[in-house]
Amino acid sequence: MTMWGIHNDVLKDELLSQGFVSVGWEVGDIALMGDNPDRIKTALQVSEPNAKQRAIATWAGILRRFAFEMAEGDLVIFPSKTDRTLNFGEVIGGYEYYPGAQSHRHRRPVRWLKTGVPRGIFPKSALYEIGSALTLFKVKRHEQLFREFLDSPSEEDFLERPRVEDESCVDPATSSSPTTAAVAPREGELEDLEATTASLPTAEQIQDNTYDFITRTLLEDLSHEEFEHFVADLLRAMGYQARVTSYSADGGVDVVAHRDVLGLEPPLIKVQCKHTTATKGRPDIQGLLGTLAVKDEHGLFVTLGAYSGEAAALERERQNLRLLGGQEITDLTLTYYESLPARWRDKLPLKRIYVVDEKVS
Repeated sequence: MTMWGIHNDVLKDELLSQGFVSVGWEVGDIALMGDNPDRIKTALQVSEPNAKQRAIATWAGILRRFAFEMAEGDLVIFPSKTDRTLNFGEVIGGYEYYPGAQSHRHRRPVRWLKTGVPRGIFPKSALYEIGSALTLFKVKRHEQLFREFLDSPSEEDFLERPRVEDESCVDPATSSSPTTAAVAPREGELEDLEATTASLPTAEQIQDNTYDFITRTLLEDLSHEEFEHFVADLLRAMGYQARVTSYSADGGVDVVAHRDVLGLEPPLIKVQCKHTTATKGRPDIQGLLGTLAVKDEHGLFVTLGAYSGEAAALERERQNLRLLGGQEITDLTLTYYESLPARWRDKLPLKRIYVVDEKVS
């Protein structure tokens, strides 16, 4: 069985809710063209008359792979841009063309195995590989790692396994290695193109790399106690008064925050910090709710990972509860970066730059 990575910034949530993966390009039913790259290229040239030869060849290779090479039983990894999580599924059917769909008419049915998986539980080299600039690509270097994750009973079990970082993989945000990817790929060279796209950073790849760097630094370079102090300083940067409780006997409350200087005016915010990238569930959140003594007390749960659907539903049920996951923490860190104490900025050395957004350029 082959493992594929697939990017989709058009349909996003529909993939998970309706159980499929898809690719774009308005060229008609690929099945009617047969496994014939030249016919697919011709259809693309008609549909995209201004596209360059290299782009046409790359797109044709992707469409051919999606329709004829991807097989039932193959595994797929879909990195979601909506919440910056990973989703793992199994292909359960053949290529299908949906002429009535508004976009992405080329589809394959998928049974999702694990969804909403935090990126931070995987090493950076694995994230670089699935950050390929191609819409569809084979996952090779870290296939075994991802299979081990799928076979693990829980994220916690997977995280407890020894991990060796692969430094041979290219960092797309920092690499200056020469590449020949600008040359139009010949037939059979799409795999070679996959190997070089990691050294061609896009705006999205740079953003992903920055987010992953922040999450990984907060997880690996800070102790549990230091993470609580970081959260308190982040709240202070946002305009709150905040104090860290006793680390050894906090009763489930790690930080107490409030707007007024003395902490006498409601609401009082009780914060629980989980220094992990593992997904947190409803029982974890209920533990924090149990510490709220009066109606004017609010609960804030903070983790570097994500939340289960049951935990998110609990947040919707309770007006005095707020859940912050890894994406929100990195967003807030970037927003209030200049207001953070120097000790945290030294651990998270960042520089503001502007990059071309290819989506609107």
